[in-house]
Amino acid sequence: MKANDKNIRFWIQQIIFPIFIVQSLNAQPDNLKVQKDSLEPFVMVLGIAQDAGYPQIGCLKSCCETAWADSTHKTWVSSIAIVDPKVRKWWLVDATPDIKEQLHFFQKTTQGQYPFLPERIFLTHAHMGHYTGLLQFGREAMNTNLLIVNVMARMGDFLRNQAPWSQLVKLENIRLWSLVPTIQDVLSEDIFVEPFLVPHRDEFSETVGFHITAGKKKYLFVPDIDKWSKWNRNILEEVQKVDYAFLDGTFYNENELAFRKIAEVPHPTIEETMKLFVNESSDVKKKIHFIHLNHTNPLLWSDDQQKLLHKAGYKIAEQGKKY
Repeated sequence: MKANDKNIRFWIQQIIFPIFIVQSLNAQPDNLKVQKDSLEPFVMVLGIAQDAGYPQIGCLKSCCETAWADSTHKTWVSSIAIVDPKVRKWWLVDATPDIKEQLHFFQKTTQGQYPFLPERIFLTHAHMGHYTGLLQFGREAMNTNLLIVNVMARMGDFLRNQAPWSQLVKLENIRLWSLVPTIQDVLSEDIFVEPFLVPHRDEFSETVGFHITAGKKKYLFVPDIDKWSKWNRNILEEVQKVDYAFLDGTFYNENELAFRKIAEVPHPTIEETMKLFVNESSDVKKKIHFIHLNHTNPLLWSDDQQKLLHKAGYKIAEQGKKY
């Protein structure tokens, strides 16, 4: 090798190699950040419709017409998954009539990285959209063994003493674990769930919502409540405390049920909720994601109504989305 060639090689080593090393070192934190982010716990929305789903049985009106004609517009009943990638476990809130599709969707979306069945199921109350999916775990279907179901006291008594739910308990398809209001339940190192009572039509059980802490994020889940004014907490303050608030959005306004007395199925309308938050900042408003939408709610089928809601600063919970 000539002297000039040696000099050229020397300067290449002095200039190019350090640059390569610096670039590699600079890239390393980004790679580590990606790996770290992939282990962050999250909530996934598995359904946003009211108890009977969308489209609703027997509805031939314009609100359900599109969904009957095109199944891609179908929406499952309100439910969420709480997921901890670090320990490869997940927990389900509410067992809906659509649980078969929801569990399959979760398994497919997460590419089989988690067990098919959740570690536990948390129930909010005994209305058809929130617990009837438990039947899929009975001897006629999955025939599960001691699947843990977290319930409040009255809800537990109802399931133990009323058929066909009592058979699930007797055959040990499910095991009931008690929830206590305001007592935090530790699910993993990074995930905590705290139930709280809310006023609702409690024919068979009490009704609860949940505060959920998943890593650095906090969530409020209240899919059913009679009216915010009946609650012993301030909904404005509760939303301010969290990053995401999944709130009862059953009806957009009181004119939706012309064929039925809306007082028989009380819920805070979306218009009422927005009125409560009218003076709040955009940062607070955007935390609110309406869930549990009735088939008559135009947010399910009207692009114009959705645009108006978003323009006002609020959001609709998105089925299949990670939060």
